[in-house]
Formats: sequence, structure tokens, C-alpha cells
Amino acid sequence: MDDTTAGTPPNDEPALPGFPAAPASAVPASPYRVLARKYRPRTFDDLIGQEAMVRTLSNAFETGRIPQAWMLTGVRGVGKTTTARILARGLNYQKADGSGQPTIHMPELGVHCQAIMESRHVDVLEMDAASHTGIDDVRQIIDGIRYSPVSARYKVYIIDEVHMLSEKAFNAFLKTLEEPPPHAKFIFATTEIRKVPVTILSRCQRFDLRRIEADKLVAHLGRICNAEGVQADQEALAAIARAAEGSARDSLSLMDQAIAHGAGIVTPDTVRDMLGLADRTQVIDLFEAVMRGDVPAAFAGLRSQYDAGADPAVILSDLAAFSHVVTRLKLIPEAARDPALSEIERTRGTDYAQKLSVRTLSRAWQILLKGIPEVQSSNRPIAAAEMVIVRLAYAADLPTPDEALRALKDGAPVPAGGSSAPAPRPSGPATSGNMALATSQPYPQPRPQAAQPEPTMRLRRFEDVVALAGEKREIVLKAQLERDVRLVRFEEGRIELSLTETGSRTIANDLTRALQQWTGERWMVALSSEEGQATLHEKAVEAERERKEGAANHPLVQAVLTKFPGAQIVNVVERAEKPGEDAETEILGEADALAAHEAEDDDDLF
Repeated sequence: MDDTTAGTPPNDEPALPGFPAAPASAVPASPYRVLARKYRPRTFDDLIGQEAMVRTLSNAFETGRIPQAWMLTGVRGVGKTTTARILARGLNYQKADGSGQPTIHMPELGVHCQAIMESRHVDVLEMDAASHTGIDDVRQIIDGIRYSPVSARYKVYIIDEVHMLSEKAFNAFLKTLEEPPPHAKFIFATTEIRKVPVTILSRCQRFDLRRIEADKLVAHLGRICNAEGVQADQEALAAIARAAEGSARDSLSLMDQAIAHGAGIVTPDTVRDMLGLADRTQVIDLFEAVMRGDVPAAFAGLRSQYDAGADPAVILSDLAAFSHVVTRLKLIPEAARDPALSEIERTRGTDYAQKLSVRTLSRAWQILLKGIPEVQSSNRPIAAAEMVIVRLAYAADLPTPDEALRALKDGAPVPAGGSSAPAPRPSGPATSGNMALATSQPYPQPRPQAAQPEPTMRLRRFEDVVALAGEKREIVLKAQLERDVRLVRFEEGRIELSLTETGSRTIANDLTRALQQWTGERWMVALSSEEGQATLHEKAVEAERERKEGAANHPLVQAVLTKFPGAQIVNVVERAEKPGEDAETEILGEADALAAHEAEDDDDLF
């Protein structure tokens, strides 16, 4: 990267027409180095956010328990390669007078330190496994490992992105990695630890480098800005730290870009313009309008940020992030001391945390979480974002299911949004009086309850439920209730059932929905582990069997069976119109008539 000013050529070239020649002092003595390289850690004391690993290595070096191989894993930019070089430097640390031993405490440069940190030491070999994936590359390492180091204490092999090696290359490493020569050490680095075979992992001492916390990144960026003489706002540094997502290298790359974008002055506006982020103040105003149910104000806020260049998906992501901040402030008030939060996030977030319920915040989070992918995949992102805002605004004062059921059961009006679509609220300034979250009532604008269907009939027995299913022409449900259900307990509004082996476990939900639709009342249908009664089908079969047995023992039926040898009782019909002797006379008369009719049929055959 050239530090010459725009339009000014270097001194060793003639000036272009129309541009003056640059003075000698304008040309730097050496090329510019980006911040990520210029401020790369050189000792373990310079590493930030990796205290656990440093403590383990320190104890291992002091006690002489140094393994033959290390595996460093973590996301990009947390310091895997840098840690590997510092580790190689500590293994080969030697002062100018020849004294020294493996250590992590290196107050001054040793004999080999500078060459190792610049990746040019003959005994510290760095290999990028992404471009050297084959078994031949590993064979070169295996062949060279037999020879002693040229000048250092150990031969150190640093293999970056080791997960890119082929299966054969990994297998070739196994024996050497398990029993290497005493003068050889291996340091592996990878971002995809799951792709590394367990046979390799079991031969290494593994360190998981953590994402760097936002407050530590902000402090680190602040120190670098002071060293560079750059004016940087704390809110701008916090925005860069959030965008870096725990990566030190990403944060320094963004800082380089922000310094160039702002001509040496880093402000929140500079970072927002550079990254296409939404203004945090406008995001919080949008959050307030949404929670107030003020759709026109929410649309205006969304459109103004969109016109300023913010991505609709990023706006919703920032809205979700602020919802998370408010939720944390509500549940953990000590989170207000987080240095990564700006002052406006801290003050207004604390205010909303006192007014909003966890239920409302959780609902907003779920809606945003599902809405962001819709916006990202839509060919009209701003329209999709507006529809997500509509869902948020109209769901801000919806009741929970238990509150809606309680209101329906008590006959009270359903809270806002519970029965029909709420009308848009008038736009206006955000005051505690017109915010749904700020009023003493949980739902500030109750609306009339929708008319509920009148119950078709009083269901006092389980048989009444089955009969109602038949009346509603729910043939499948009726058959399931008759054949697959055993009644355990029945009372109005509540049914407990157990299932046969062929019963479907969804029948409880199906029956609940059907009863609410048929009767307009909420029924609780639950599956029980108790055995329960016989199914209605089993009861009907048993009753039919008992009727047939009773009929077969009746003297009148026996008389009929005597006149018709081989006859069977197919069905038993109760005749209550002619009791007593009249019924007996009728039955015998019908039997005699039938016998005479069959005799006539026999005569016709001859």
C-alpha cells in the first residue's frame, strides 16, 4: 500500500501534467504496514482474551511438561498463527550470552526471536495445508525431521489450516506424531476442528482459543488509536468491536478502513457509513414505535434509515440485538455496566427493561428471528422488512394463550389483538401513557370479544361426544373414538382418555379442536396412563353377545329354532310395543307363517 497522497507520484517519477511534484519528506522510508500486522502480539503478555491457555502453557514450561504437539483451534482472527509463532519463540528462547531455556517469559529479544516472528528461521518451518494437502508434502516433513536443528534448540513445524490435509497425509503423520525425535515439535492450527481425525487429536494437546470479549476489544482498539494518534469515539470503537464478532484481526482491519474513511478521525457516523449500519439512536426510536404499536412512525423510521443507505436486514438485526440488550438488562441489571454498551443503549434500554415484560420481549425476538431470513431472501427487502414491522407492532399487546383462555372462560372481553386484527394506533410522541408496555394495564386498548358459537348440545357423557361427531359428519374421528379410545374420566370441559394399541396419539389434539369448534367452549382432552374402560366398540360387541345369549335361552326363540333346525340368531331387535302374551302370540304366529311359506316353496320345487 502506497502512502503517497492522491494524485501525487513518487519522487523518482516525473510529475504528471497538472500535479506538482511531491517533496522528499512526503515519501515514507518504508511501505505502510496494516494495523493487523503492525500490532501483532510478540509475546504471551500481548495476547488478549486467552488467559486460560497462557496459564496452562506457563505451568507446563515451568515444570518441564512440554508435549510434542499442540492443536490450536478457534474462529478466524483470534490469534492461532500468532500463538504458534510465540510458542515456537518460547521453545527456542536463548539470550545473546547463550543462556536461556524454554519459557513463556521473554522480556527481551533472544537470538532467534526476530527471525521466528518474521517467519524466516531455518529451524521453524511454516506450512499452509490449504496449498500443501498431499502425502508428498508430509513425506518431505518426515524425511527432514530426522536431522537435528541447525542453530535452534528445537525444530518446530507450524502447519496452518491442518484440516485441509488429505486422509493419506493424515495417516502418514500418525507414527511420526506419536513418537517424534526429541528435537522436534509440532504446532497445528485449524478453524475446522471437527474435520481433523480423532487419531491426530489424541496425539496433540488441544487449546480452544476463545472469541475476544467486546470490552477487551474496545480497550485494545483504544490503545492502538492512542499509539497511532487517531481520534476515535468510544461508541465508534464499540461498533467496530461488535462487527468484528470477537476477532482481533477483523477489528484491526475495520479500524484501518475506518481511519482511511474518516481521514484520521473515527466517529460513529464514519463507522455506520463504512459498514452500512443503522444509527443506534434511530434503531432505538424504531424499537419504541414498534412497542407502542405506532405503525406509521415505525414505517417512517424504517424508511429514513433505508434512504440513508442502511440494509433492511441489518436494521432488523440491530432491532433484534437491542431487544436482546433490553432482555438482559431486565433479567440481569448488572449488565448495564457492560462497556460495550453505548450510553443511549444503557439509559433507554434500562428504561424499557422496567416497562416491558419478558413475554413481550421474547415474542419480539421470535418474530425478528424469523423475519430476518425472509428479508435476506426477498427480492424486495424493504417491503419484506415493513411486513415484519407490521407483525411486531400488531403483536406488541397480544395476550398469552392462558390469558386469552381465561378471558374466554370468564366471559370477559379478549385483550387487544386477541380476537381480531387491531386497528392502527395514531402516531404521536412516545409517552408512558400511550405505550402498551408503560401502562399499568397489561393491554391498554381492549376490543369487543368476537361472537362465540352457541353450544350445539350439552355433553354430559362420552357417548354424547361420539354422537355429536356423527352429527357433524366427522366419520374418521367418530370411528377413532369408538374403536381406539378407552374412557378414563369424563366431566364437562375435561376428558381423560387412554389409547388402544392402534390408537393415534394425535387424537387428543384433534378432539380438542373439534369440540371447541362445535361447542364454542374450551375442552381439556388429555391422554392418561390408566387402563380405562372398554372402548365403545367393545361395549357394543359385548352387549350384542349378551342379547343373543339371552334371546337363545328364551323359550319362544327356542321354539322357533326347533321348527327350523340349523337356523342362527343373526340380530336381536327389542320389541317393546306388545309386551307379555301379545308379544309371545305374535312371535309364534310369525314363526308358523314363515314355516308355512317355506313349505309352499318346497311344494313348488316338485
